[in-house]
Amino acid sequence: MKAIIYTKYGPPDVLELKEVAKPTPKDDEVLVKIHAASVNAADWHLLTADIFLVRLMGMGLFKPKNTILGADIAGRIEAVGRNVKQFQPGDEVFGDISECGWGGFAEYVCAREDALALKPAKLTFEEAAAVPLAAITALQGLRDNGQIQPGQKVLINGASGGVGTFAVQLAKSFGAEVTAVCSTGKLDMVRSLGADHIIDYTQEDFTQNGKQYDLILAANGYHPLSAYKRALSPQGIYVMAGGSMAQMFQALLLGAWMSERGGKKLGALTAKANQKDLLIIKELLEEGQVVPVIDRCYPLSDTAEALRYLGQGHARGKVVITMGQNGK
Repeated sequence: MKAIIYTKYGPPDVLELKEVAKPTPKDDEVLVKIHAASVNAADWHLLTADIFLVRLMGMGLFKPKNTILGADIAGRIEAVGRNVKQFQPGDEVFGDISECGWGGFAEYVCAREDALALKPAKLTFEEAAAVPLAAITALQGLRDNGQIQPGQKVLINGASGGVGTFAVQLAKSFGAEVTAVCSTGKLDMVRSLGADHIIDYTQEDFTQNGKQYDLILAANGYHPLSAYKRALSPQGIYVMAGGSMAQMFQALLLGAWMSERGGKKLGALTAKANQKDLLIIKELLEEGQVVPVIDRCYPLSDTAEALRYLGQGHARGKVVITMGQNGK
C-alpha cells in the first residue's frame, strides 16, 4: 500500500510517499481501507517536534516512534479480528485513531474497534474525516473543562479553524450566547455557523473592550493569560485548546497558579479520543446541529503541501487528504 512516511523530525519536506506492507488486524482490531483523512495541529507538532513534550511523552526522543501520521480517518472496513463485535466488512466508519498508533496518511490502517463509529450516512468520507479530533477537542473543552451551561456568554477565540468551527456550533447546541473571534476574511463563514456576535481581531481586541465572558475557549491562544483573565466574568473559565509552544506551557504551568480560589479558572485542555464522545458528535451530525467545514482537499501524494498549508495558520475549518476513491 501507499503511505506517507517520516523517519526524522523536521519540516514537511521530510515526508515521503512510499510503498509499505499492508497491515493485518489483531484479534481486537479492524482493517480499514481509508477513503479520506484530515490534517490536525497535532500532526504538525508530531512532524516538527516543535513541542518538546512530544518527545518526552513517548512519541520518540530522537526520531518518531510512529512513522505514519494521521489521526482522523474515514473509510470502509475490509477485515475484522476474531474478537471484534461492533463492525463487519463493508461498514463505513470514521474515527480518531491517535490512541491506536496513528497511521491515517495511508491507504489502509488497523485500529481498535472502540476508536471508530459508523459514519453518518449523509456525510461524504471527506466530511466525516474532518470531524473526530477537532470536534471532540471542542466538545471536551466546552463541556468538561469549561462546564458550559445554557444562557452563558461564551467566547471562541480562533473560531474559523478546525476546532473553532466545531466549538461555535457546539456552544450554540448547548444553548450559549456565542461570540466568535476571527479575521476579516472569515467573518461570513463564522457567522453562517450560528455565532451571535463576531469580533474581527484585526479591528478590535476583545481582551481590551471591557466585556466579560463566562467561558472562553481559545482554539488559538495568542493572548497572554493575564489578558484572558481580564476578559472573564467573576466565576469565568478560560480553556486553552491550541496555540504555540510558549502559550501551551504558560497555560499548563501558570494556569492553576493564576486561577482564583472560588473565582476565575484558567487552564489547558488535553483532549482524549473516546468512542462515547464520537457517538455524541455523530448524533449531532445526523441531526444537522454540527456541520464540518472543509477548506481544501489534497491527494495523498500532496500531504506535505497540506501540512505546510495548515502550518501557516490560515485554514478555514479543516484540511482533508483524499485517497482517490469517490462516492459516499
